[in-house]
Amino acid sequence: MFHKRMYKPINPHKYAGDHTNIVMRSSWETKFAIWCDKNPAVVMWSSEETVVPYISPVDNRAHRYFIDFKIQVYTNTGKLKTYLVEIKPDTQTRPPQAPTRKTKRYIQEVMTWGVNDAKWKAARTYALDRNWEFIILTENHLGIK
Repeated sequence: MFHKRMYKPINPHKYAGDHTNIVMRSSWETKFAIWCDKNPAVVMWSSEETVVPYISPVDNRAHRYFIDFKIQVYTNTGKLKTYLVEIKPDTQTRPPQAPTRKTKRYIQEVMTWGVNDAKWKAARTYALDRNWEFIILTENHLGIK
């Protein structure tokens, strides 16, 4: 189990927020933070600084979704583009397969999927309203086996 760790950027001027208090919750997030920090195309980045409200389907109440990353990059055409980025295992990016028996684990997976789906729909709308893009990156995108 990965414990949260502090990340100290090489290029603190690129970080939007308090660069002395960057918390990484997984080794995958750390890998992406290093990429953002070192990549010259990334103009600005932040971690869990963007908060999107959403309604949870589990309790039907308003919650706050702290998106993993917000980055601004120069595209190949030289345009500045903003992305909201979520880092998730590939298996969590789609609904769980129904087993023959409805176990407690399956019910928990369905609830987790429902909450994640609600968060991601809210994030897509939030990003679209600002002419940004919301993307989910998995171990496949990060080159992790």
